[in-house]
Order: sequence, then C-alpha cells, then structure tokens
Amino acid sequence: MKKLKRSARLVEMTQYLLTRPHQLIPLTTFAQRYGAAKSSISEDLAIIKEVFEDEGNGELQTLAGAAGGVKYIPKMGREQALQFINQLCEKLSEPDRILPGGYLYMSDLLGQPAFMNEAGKLFATAFAGRAIDCVMTVETKGIPLAYATGAELNLPVVLVRRDHQVTEGSAVSINYVSGSHKSLHTMSLSRRALKEKSRVLIVDDFMKAGGTIQGMVDLLGEFDAEVAGVGVLVESGEVESEQRLLEDYVSLATLRAVDAKGKEISVAPGNYFTGK
Repeated sequence: MKKLKRSARLVEMTQYLLTRPHQLIPLTTFAQRYGAAKSSISEDLAIIKEVFEDEGNGELQTLAGAAGGVKYIPKMGREQALQFINQLCEKLSEPDRILPGGYLYMSDLLGQPAFMNEAGKLFATAFAGRAIDCVMTVETKGIPLAYATGAELNLPVVLVRRDHQVTEGSAVSINYVSGSHKSLHTMSLSRRALKEKSRVLIVDDFMKAGGTIQGMVDLLGEFDAEVAGVGVLVESGEVESEQRLLEDYVSLATLRAVDAKGKEISVAPGNYFTGK
C-alpha cells in the first residue's frame, strides 16, 4: 500500500493503465494499492479519462457492478494518425531507399521501436472493436510491427516460420505462391502456437499482391481459425485490384511507383481512413 499525494497518484495510475491496455482493472485494485477510498479513486479516474479523450490517447471504459472496473483502450486520434502516416510517407519517399531491382529499403524504420509503436497503435485503433485472440505475422521483417500491435492490444504474437524448426515441435506446413515471379514457398506453424478456432489479426510490413498473407490465411484454415483482420504497413499500388488476392485489409501507406533511374519514389497514404 502506497500513501501518495493526489498528483503523484494520478501519475502512477496513468502509468499503470498505459502498461495494461485492454485489461479490466477493479477499483479495489487501486483502492488497496494507494490506501484510498473508492470514491477518491473514481474521481481520479474521471480526470484521467478526460485527459485521455481530450489528447486523443484512447478511451477509459468503466464497467459498473461487483465485477466491474476500468479498462484502457489505446486509440489514436485522426489528426495524430494523419500526422504519423504523412511522416511515414515522407520517410519512404527518400531517394536513397532505392535498392537494385527497384526494391525499397525499410529495415531502418522497422528497427525503430518508437516508430513501430506508433504504427502498432494505429492498427490497435483500427481493429479495437473486433474480438481478437492473437496477432500473427510471418518471419522476419514483420516481427517488430506485430509485437508493437500485440503490445497495444495486450495480445500474444504468433510467428509463422518459413522453415520448420525442430524446437517448435509438431507443425503444420503449407505451400503458397508469392512474388512477381509466382515463386512457390513454404510456411509452417507449430501446433502448439495457436489454439483452434482462434480469431487472428494478421499484420505484415509489405504487401504486393497478397500472396504471403493469403498463405497465412490458408494456414489458419488448418487450425480452424478465423481471420479477424489484416493490417499492412505499406502496400504496393502497382498491382491491379483484380490481381490482388485480398480485398479486406487496412494499409498505412501505398507505394505508387519507384523510378530507379530517376531516383524518385512516389508514396501516398494507404486506405486507413477510407477502409477497403
């Protein structure tokens, strides 16, 4: 039990909520933690709730009754989301990102925890209203984005392997087609990694026609699991809609064109605000 001044209590309560998103916390937890009356705790939570909503940091939901409490739902406001997406497009448009073959270098962005946390919060906002049991991605570049999203939703992360690892135990493997050359690849998932009938949010760093993500969708079918949503950091705008294997997904940025000779990259906001 801690005896703190109200100002200090407000700071610590806020931190406590921020590190436990989507978790129901009974009022008695705070009352016992700070040795304060529930009425005082309720007043404190009302202040925190107002600040969260005014600053666009999320919602503080209150559930009444004996089994009730409060739950922090991370959300990013439209203005803040637009600012981040524009920043993402600006960074992706840097000419020195062009690699031989017209590929785009993105590893530096994926390696910045603070930047990925913002992207994860955007996906947490987009899919906040859906029932989700876990976040899934395929190794390796999508891992930071998946963990950032999982942290904001307070959900476990499931990693699909490109090659089966002995340490994963018994696994389910499937073949899938990916890339402009329609290459055949294999992905596998440990039987222990995912419970049957789970609702899964798939996230990935880049999507062209959607072959890799469709592979994960097919893999989920082997577990009798359901796709709760799909989020991609960047999608290719050079793929015709009829060639894309997915229709329902959320993207933060669209790579329209890469001019390797002219050293120009055209990037625009994805469908985050418009849906797909």
